[in-house]
Amino acid sequence: MVKVHIPTPLRRLTGDKAIVDVNGKSIREIIEALEKAFPGIKKRLCEEDGSIRKFINVYVGEEDIRFLDGIDTEVRQEDVNLVPAIAGG
Repeated sequence: MVKVHIPTPLRRLTGDKAIVDVNGKSIREIIEALEKAFPGIKKRLCEEDGSIRKFINVYVGEEDIRFLDGIDTEVRQEDVNLVPAIAGG
């Protein structure tokens, strides 16, 4: 099981849960598991082509998946953090 930390804006899709446990060996599998458990969350995280949306940062442990293997990054027992980008002006 992998612990996925859900950001506040997405918690309405997880029944207000801040951390959820899912099975998956890669970020892709984890997103599919999240979608199965919480329908609608995938479209908030991914583009139509399945890639992670540009304004969502995904970390495995402390590593940003953009600098690893992207959505195909392997996950063992590390925590996964979903972090929406914040912009201001």
